[in-house]
Amino acid sequence: MQIFLYLCGKIVRNMYWMLIAALLPAIFLGFYIWRQDAQPEPARWLIRAFLAGVTLCVPVAFVEQYVSGLLFANGSPTTLLGTTVEAFFVAAIPEESAKLLALWLILRKNPYFDERFDGIVYAVFVGLGFAAIENVAYVLQSGEGWATVAIMRALLAVPGHYAFAILMGYYYTMYHFVERTPLNAVKILLVPVLAHGVYDAIAMSGSVDPVAGGISFVVLIYFCIKLQKAAQRKVRDLVQS
Repeated sequence: MQIFLYLCGKIVRNMYWMLIAALLPAIFLGFYIWRQDAQPEPARWLIRAFLAGVTLCVPVAFVEQYVSGLLFANGSPTTLLGTTVEAFFVAAIPEESAKLLALWLILRKNPYFDERFDGIVYAVFVGLGFAAIENVAYVLQSGEGWATVAIMRALLAVPGHYAFAILMGYYYTMYHFVERTPLNAVKILLVPVLAHGVYDAIAMSGSVDPVAGGISFVVLIYFCIKLQKAAQRKVRDLVQS
């Protein structure tokens, strides 16, 4: 009995630290973007945006599984072209489309959506809600290597979702407050999809080609640095406007 209780306690403690490690990056980035807002949004609306991102995970997972089954009926892709197709059509397009739908639902009747920076704030909270639950799933299923997975995703995947959300929020603001052109409307979805698709295509390449995988890891680090710099420029543009 004592051994059983010890094992149960160990499992609970491990799960506690796994959840902390999985959620902390999203919490940190959400707090950071909230602090950039000169007139912070009401907490209840930010919670709604975050929960909207959380609720996306299950339906998006079903869509991704369905699309993957259509495109790769014989299993996972085995070529770089296949992983690129998977990156865009199985991951980037469904996920960013769902985030945009959630963002639109949050903002369409939101009386506090009255400043340019607000678009980025709400988009980030939707994106981080999605990223937080996705991160929890990856960390919990990673077994003994969960710490490594948590660290890598804290440095790459969660900041990636954060940057994609900034790009979406920026162009949503440009369309809503600045210039309602077809080009700005298209950029709301197109730019984050391209960023997300390129990120995933680079990250997935190692699963089919070990040589490309080694090179792509370096390329992925470089791409992530450039992506974060681009996202921060968008933040500065709207903070100063």
